[in-house]
Amino acid sequence: MDERHSRRIERMQILFARTFLRPQDPETEPMILAAPDRVWFADLVEELPDIDQQLAAYAPERPLYDINKIDLAILRLIVFESRTQDTPKKVLVDEAIELAKEFGTDSSPKFINGVLGKILFLPEAPTTKKVASKKTKKAASKKTKKPAAKKPKKALKVEQKS
Repeated sequence: MDERHSRRIERMQILFARTFLRPQDPETEPMILAAPDRVWFADLVEELPDIDQQLAAYAPERPLYDINKIDLAILRLIVFESRTQDTPKKVLVDEAIELAKEFGTDSSPKFINGVLGKILFLPEAPTTKKVASKKTKKAASKKTKKPAAKKPKKALKVEQKS
């Protein structure tokens, strides 16, 4: 197994375990981690509110408390890595999908791919305005469109054989 993949698994598991802990003193929480992971963890905890806000903006149909805890850990890990390292975006998405297939539910890979695709590849954050439903959009477009002029029907040519 690739060393980077193994490292991501370990870090995803740390994030997953953290979702079940009550907020504790930030100085004692990382004591169970090895020294290199303590620095990473401290940096991640500092970024977590911003990452969560970004996840909520790009997945408004699923509030953070409704997202599967494994999926949430994978999303947080990959978004943090995209901010702090020069790993190509496609590699990050592929890795997230692999983690989701390995540890998540059947719907995890699709959900993670959709959210990360928006976060990593769209130029700006979505607006907080409510999106109009399809019916509302259709009704609005009918009101603004001018009726199209009808084209005359083409007559069928019937050839007579002698």
